[in-house]
Amino acid sequence: MPVDVVAFDPVLEAGTKSTLFACPEVCLTAPGGAPRVVVMTVDQVGRPELDVLRTVREAPARPDVVLVAGELAPDGALHAIAAGARGLLRRREADVAGLSRAVLAASRGDCTLPPDLLDRLLERSGAGGRTGSGSDGGTDPWAAGLSDRERSVLRLVADGHETNEIAKQLCYSPRTVTSVVHDITQRFRLRNRAHAVAYALRVGLL
Repeated sequence: MPVDVVAFDPVLEAGTKSTLFACPEVCLTAPGGAPRVVVMTVDQVGRPELDVLRTVREAPARPDVVLVAGELAPDGALHAIAAGARGLLRRREADVAGLSRAVLAASRGDCTLPPDLLDRLLERSGAGGRTGSGSDGGTDPWAAGLSDRERSVLRLVADGHETNEIAKQLCYSPRTVTSVVHDITQRFRLRNRAHAVAYALRVGLL
């Protein structure tokens, strides 16, 4: 799995590369290569970091991004996922096993969030979501809500489970799980699974 590293700090970059060297499933891309996944290591999630994240996602290879941050607050996490991040990790959680898991999940199109951060997002969104009209004066498609099946699948996606694991837990076929996620992203014009999770949390539907 070809992986590249982007960091604002050369010390953080060196540390991230050292961790990736110990991951047997991945290899660092050569200069000028086309990575499948980019690990972006930052101190915080602010406007400059989000701008760089978007730039990385818009590269010709369209790599998936795993964002490793010193701290992750709910708002920053949502903005990062909306900007295109596939996985989120706190720096203290980015050991060999954690970083490898997040990178491989991103390469499969899955997203990962720290469990406690997901719980905080769920608690906050449970206080009430957005309903009503969209910015164009029409009906907001999220106001129609998600079915119980869609909500169950998205919760497990947000928790980092793979398609086969979700299918087993919910007693569905893997094809059904894939179809549910595809229907959500198409219906609400979202880019991917991570984008779907972020917006479902933001409007209080998870």
